[in-house]
Amino acid sequence: MAENPYDLLGVPPSAPAAEIRKAYRKLAKKHHPDLNPGDKAAEDKFKEISAAYTLLGDAEKRKRFDAGEIDASGADRPPQRYYRDYADVDDGHPYASSAGYSDFMEDESGFAELLRRAQRAQANRRGQDLRYRLPIEFVEAITGANKRISLPDGGTLDVTIPPGMVDGQVLRLKGKGAPGFGTGGPGDALIEVEILPDARFTREGDNITLELPISLSEAVLGGQIRVQTPTGEVTMTVPKGSNTGTTLRLRA
Repeated sequence: MAENPYDLLGVPPSAPAAEIRKAYRKLAKKHHPDLNPGDKAAEDKFKEISAAYTLLGDAEKRKRFDAGEIDASGADRPPQRYYRDYADVDDGHPYASSAGYSDFMEDESGFAELLRRAQRAQANRRGQDLRYRLPIEFVEAITGANKRISLPDGGTLDVTIPPGMVDGQVLRLKGKGAPGFGTGGPGDALIEVEILPDARFTREGDNITLELPISLSEAVLGGQIRVQTPTGEVTMTVPKGSNTGTTLRLRA
């Protein structure tokens, strides 16, 4: 079972979004694989805190987790099932009837009719859509990627991630869901993409920001610097007299 995301980030459940973001950034810098080369424990810890922030950093996912609708991994919890008398079922239900349940059970013909309705409802029913969550790296969301999902039954699903994906976006794979009944056909596979946070880049709408440290001489005198972007290194010119907080724009 995944560890409680609040415990992983070291914040209480009542923590505001700003406190959660601050805690994640502090831990991400401490455990980032680039700063701990060859340290498997640090790499695993970075993945855990990234997953925790992915859940708690999203207001809707955090709300659903706090309400018990999803677990610490972000997967849906099994819904509660309730049973009621068929006399209360809406007219649109396949078992609905103007007669109450007791009327059906008064004789064998009524019971046989109930069984026939149940059989008709099951025949030629389309298979269920199956939902999966697919974590991808920040860079993969920008550039696109080919991923493979391992299924509980031992099978796999190959998923093509198009460039420009956003967190929570759902990809539909036609006919890759549960098998149907009769001529109903299979359902679809719905892949919800989860973009893992990156300690280097931040996405703000269609823009990507990067905090870049430079030397004092580069700030005063200006010069050419190499900058790492999600699609590779580029050269940028730092203007003379640049101050902390100066924003340089690199257009696509």
